[in-house]
Amino acid sequence: MGLWVTRSRAGLQLAAAVCCSVVGLVLAIGFRGFHGVREDAFAGFVLGVLLLLIGLAGLLFTGRQTITVDPRLRRIEVADTYLLMRRRSRIISFAAISSVNIGFLGKRSNYVRNYYVVLHLRDGKDYSLFAPGRFWEGASSRGTAEGWRQRLEAYLGAGPQLGGQLEMGPMGGYAAPPIG
Repeated sequence: MGLWVTRSRAGLQLAAAVCCSVVGLVLAIGFRGFHGVREDAFAGFVLGVLLLLIGLAGLLFTGRQTITVDPRLRRIEVADTYLLMRRRSRIISFAAISSVNIGFLGKRSNYVRNYYVVLHLRDGKDYSLFAPGRFWEGASSRGTAEGWRQRLEAYLGAGPQLGGQLEMGPMGGYAAPPIG
């Protein structure tokens, strides 16, 4: 198995931040002259200011996340590069992973769904790969997330740690059995 490198779609994240800023600015300007006339105008102004602030924060912290699964070094590197040229990286050893599942964020009733891979670490903590908010290609499809999980388990199972055996996980789907 070769190196597996995947990147989030920073362009969509930036577009969402710009849209939020523009809508916030329009609302804040449109409802700025409330002067106690109507409570609805004040609510529109406050909503506009909040959206503007959220959009500006999104612009400042827009970035690309790169996930690299390296079977030779037996590790996963998650690198965050932000618009302000700041870079943060986390390395997770294959040996530190006890199981792999699929996480879900959203409501089925309003058809907003985001699936992602959850790494259960030996120290009891969880770490999310392909996390919502990063605009990963196919994140709204359970099948895509299942493909990510199976591919990651194939990488993990290629060595002595997991042995490639699968069992039913606590969140549904299959998870690699705990190590040790």
